[in-house]
Amino acid sequence: MRKEEIIKILKEVNGEVQQKYNARVEGIFGSFVRGEEKAGSDVDVLVAFEKSANLLDLVGLSLFLEERLHRSVDVVPHDSIRKEIRDDILKEAIYLYMQT
Repeated sequence: MRKEEIIKILKEVNGEVQQKYNARVEGIFGSFVRGEEKAGSDVDVLVAFEKSANLLDLVGLSLFLEERLHRSVDVVPHDSIRKEIRDDILKEAIYLYMQT
């Protein structure tokens, strides 16, 4: 699966993600963005959770995205990225929608 396919699928399911999991998919980062993915690589998905979200939302979203993408997914909440790597991840990320 190519990064363009991943982004297309994430855009298609983002409305459902917002309704079911109190979250919004923002983009992807990691090996798929850099073109370094391997057969067993997971997809690193950057998300923003609403304040009302809980651990069940995080786990449910991970399982939902794995089912849709047919591969392992690492859901990374935007506000929980470690400070030391935050800038690098945010610069590397491919965002689903243009940011204003």
